[in-house]
Amino acid sequence: MRAASDLARLIVSCPDRHGIIATLSACLAGNGANIVTSDQHSTDPEKGAFFLRMEFHLAELEKRRSELEEQLASIAREFKMHWRLTPANEKKRVAVFVSRHEHCMLDLLWRWRRKELDIDVVAVVSNHPDLETEVARFGVPYYHHPVSSTTKAQAEQQTLDLLGGGVDVIVLARYMQILSGDFLREIDAPVINIHHSFLPAFAGADSHARAYERGVKLIGATAHYVTEDLDEGPIIEQGVSRVSHRQDVDELVRLGRDIERMVLARAVRWHIEDRILVHGSRTIVFR
Repeated sequence: MRAASDLARLIVSCPDRHGIIATLSACLAGNGANIVTSDQHSTDPEKGAFFLRMEFHLAELEKRRSELEEQLASIAREFKMHWRLTPANEKKRVAVFVSRHEHCMLDLLWRWRRKELDIDVVAVVSNHPDLETEVARFGVPYYHHPVSSTTKAQAEQQTLDLLGGGVDVIVLARYMQILSGDFLREIDAPVINIHHSFLPAFAGADSHARAYERGVKLIGATAHYVTEDLDEGPIIEQGVSRVSHRQDVDELVRLGRDIERMVLARAVRWHIEDRILVHGSRTIVFR
């Protein structure tokens, strides 16, 4: 039986050229590793960008990791690679931000408690006190940091003091606040947001009401990485549902919540399993 502690993921992005896979495979084989899965993508086979996700098994990985990383660093210099090596059993520390809409947050916490998401939820942060009792049932610390036009900077600093250096990813589970560029730079961790529309359509607030007024026949939700540009970060996953003239705004909201839960859960899963590489304004997702 393979020990979970002996499984690792190698994530690579670099300019495409001949010999990348052969060189990496030879390095792993020379160290006694067995490649379990391998996914790759090139934007152009001769002049494009190359992306790779490999999972491999290496007995006594923890003991041999440093030596392997030295060899991979040498290859990375030759091929101008950005790369990382991650033990598959290394849980990512996740903080969930939420306002008053609890459906996405509760879905993530339920999946975490059921061990469907292999993460450590270290905190739930909210600009409202409303959901503290719900979160307490999961045994997760709840932090209420009120935000107003005059206290936004103070609230963000409070959150940075709480989480800085202690999280691997932040999930905005219907957190109805815009994070400042200073916060995004200081937190030094990716931030995933769920937006209640099929972006780029109906960005911003009140998307279902605007979709209803427009008479759309499809509604959706979008999970994306957060940047300083509102709702314009690289898209990770999207989902849709067909609708008709018979459904009012409240029904669109109800259907939308179901889509949001599923889309966000998939995006978080793919992120924690190192399946996503960002390429400019787009993502490469090895599902």
